[in-house]
Amino acid sequence: MEKIYDIGIVGGGPAGYTAALHAAARGLSVILFEKDCVGGVCLNKGCIPTKTILHSAELFEELKCGESIGIFTSDLTVDFAKVIEHKNQVVLKLRKSLELMLKNRKVTIVNSKAKILDSGTIEADGKRYECSKIIAAVGSEPGKLCGIEFDHKSILSSDDVLNRTTLPKSIVIIGSGAIGTEWARIFSAFGSEVFVVESADCLLPAADFEVSKRLERIFKSKKIKVYKGTKVSNIEVNGSCKVYLENGEVIETEKVLAAVGRKPCDTEKIEGVSYIGDACGEIQLAHFAIKQAISEIDGIFFDKKLVPSVIYGNPEIAWVGKREQDLEDGTYKKSLLLISALGKSQCDNSVDGFIKLLSQDGKIVGAHIISKEASSLIHQVLIAMQNNIGVEKLKEVCFAHPTYSEGIFEALFNL
Repeated sequence: MEKIYDIGIVGGGPAGYTAALHAAARGLSVILFEKDCVGGVCLNKGCIPTKTILHSAELFEELKCGESIGIFTSDLTVDFAKVIEHKNQVVLKLRKSLELMLKNRKVTIVNSKAKILDSGTIEADGKRYECSKIIAAVGSEPGKLCGIEFDHKSILSSDDVLNRTTLPKSIVIIGSGAIGTEWARIFSAFGSEVFVVESADCLLPAADFEVSKRLERIFKSKKIKVYKGTKVSNIEVNGSCKVYLENGEVIETEKVLAAVGRKPCDTEKIEGVSYIGDACGEIQLAHFAIKQAISEIDGIFFDKKLVPSVIYGNPEIAWVGKREQDLEDGTYKKSLLLISALGKSQCDNSVDGFIKLLSQDGKIVGAHIISKEASSLIHQVLIAMQNNIGVEKLKEVCFAHPTYSEGIFEALFNL
């Protein structure tokens, strides 16, 4: 048996490394087990690499439209292998920084697959480690389509697509959640022909209905073909792919990306062990996992009903709180301000979208934003909601001009 640790953590993703850093800051002895790379899915196979590629796609798309604002480019091309190389450099830089932070906090890291034997014992590489408290933060893996397996060449998972160095001429993306929407934007910006298949009756089904409608309009403007309310029944691979839909249509494409979400990694639940992050089977977002870890170690709790969602790309999409379809008619007020009404949006040539606020009894209960900088704007509303600040009090705040933030200010006067 190895030395006794105060905290043993299995999984080095956002939940695991946050718990380790906060526990170590409290003077506790911490051992962290990670079978792959520290940083987990978010840093290595999810949030960070995808957003890095998205930035390249947005820049390329913006330059293609530069003539309208006096920017002329000739022979504009993309080296996708270089895009992926840059992504890898960003991931490596952040991972090394995280490893250094853990080292400086004196967290012991074991790069090996670990098994939790009971509420006080972890086994890895034939050794057993005794821990006063154990936290399981084992993460998630790509979800699979029923009856259809990834071949990792033509039928791709969200892990596979991150390491491709060539762009497909065409691709079918199954699912229009965060993963599907962001990759549809990436491939479309780089010139691939993109088809999106969504089993629900609307795109981005977790979002407010007006956000879903606007996203479909945005996709249409980018020539992304959308199939709603139908599922994939079969995929035939013979050089190219034939994707058979339940509505009888067949799509011929070079590649298929299954973006049907992620599922918690299989792990046996043991009494006395804390399960956080994707492993707990609740909200699969890195910031939710981070807040869970802080709650677990520091006792700083948070309202799970006020966890923001963000879809990246141009324009960004963000929301928090209740959707309009969740509210009963006559019980709420609604304000919807078009982003095109803001001077800053005209300056930036980024006029698509809106700010939508929902209120009840003088308090904001939901916010839904499609706009450049939506990922930042949503937190201004969230802080008000979290602290129970009413609409009338928010009207007293002085918002700078010209900004996207003043759109929130303007929207308050219609509640």
